[in-house]
Amino acid sequence: MNIIDGYEQIEQYMEKSSNRPKLLPLVIIGSLTVFPTFGTLGGTVTGGTTPKTLLTFIPQVAEVPIAQETQEPRELPLIDPNADDPIEGQLQDPVDSVSEDLKFEQIMQGARSKNLSRRPLSEIISVVAEQFIGTPYVAGLLDQSSDETLVISLAGFDCVLFIETVLAIARGIAVQDYTYQGLEKRVEEQRYRDGKLTDYCSRLHYFSDWIYDNSKRGLVENITQSLGGIPLNQTLNFMTENRQSYPQLADDENYNCIRQVEAKLKDVSLTYIPQDQISTVYDRLQPGDIIATATDIEGLDVTHTGLVYQSKDGKMGFIHASPSGQVTVSPDLQSYVQAVDGQIGIIVARPLDTRPARPDTLPSL
Repeated sequence: MNIIDGYEQIEQYMEKSSNRPKLLPLVIIGSLTVFPTFGTLGGTVTGGTTPKTLLTFIPQVAEVPIAQETQEPRELPLIDPNADDPIEGQLQDPVDSVSEDLKFEQIMQGARSKNLSRRPLSEIISVVAEQFIGTPYVAGLLDQSSDETLVISLAGFDCVLFIETVLAIARGIAVQDYTYQGLEKRVEEQRYRDGKLTDYCSRLHYFSDWIYDNSKRGLVENITQSLGGIPLNQTLNFMTENRQSYPQLADDENYNCIRQVEAKLKDVSLTYIPQDQISTVYDRLQPGDIIATATDIEGLDVTHTGLVYQSKDGKMGFIHASPSGQVTVSPDLQSYVQAVDGQIGIIVARPLDTRPARPDTLPSL
């Protein structure tokens, strides 16, 4: 993530006259996190380096400052898809108590034992997402190296890394690729323009760009307009308008490249479902749909991301890496969006199942 230090630097973008509960001062631009008092984790990116994999392990999560989310709807830490609905306060053991390799193997062993590859992709995504309930929210993971590297973390997420990781694991399970190399390949494919990591500018920083680029390659479909979305009239230029806040943009090549990206995004049509209409589309949402919360903050498109989660009673919730501390489930999607200041609605992208039709697909769990 690229970090703006200091409450004062972003307060002007978050303040509103509303009395609604506020999530301050967090802003997320796709893979870009605006976060207070966290320190500079990034550095100037130099091009031409060979992509590397950085296995990120977070041994002391308590030292990571987090924004406080107040008066949010009750969070349900759902863990086992086959168990009764959990009691509030029950959490998985912290993910950082086991190695990343072991966590990955546990997920894949469970997928094989449950024949998840024969399930619809939406169900695979939901089951995988549940395995990370209680995993700490950690900002800044993509910029801990001065070079642009492929970061894979199962021990901590920001909201975008959470959905990228869950989707990449689920897509691997769907085609019975249970290898870590497959996970790396799919994360790179989702995170970078045209699926290739080349440099800082190749990362899909704005989440609307993430959706657009992944939809071109048949990985997701933006279904917002078909759900009745209305235009989101935003000019995406937050990064270049705040150049001094991003160490990588001190490099003129990076800055000019991001300017070109922003210019091209003017041609991308942006739509969203207003927050008071979200519940009207519940019957057309699916578990595992990608949700991005649209914002009215100038220069931005999205402030948070997560996945649709359907509880056993049919309610449409929201599973996400919450800035309040961990991966959790907010029980009602519309209530969550309305409770956080700066969120005006949602953008919905549906992961596409690219497998050929399977006549032996198992019934739903």
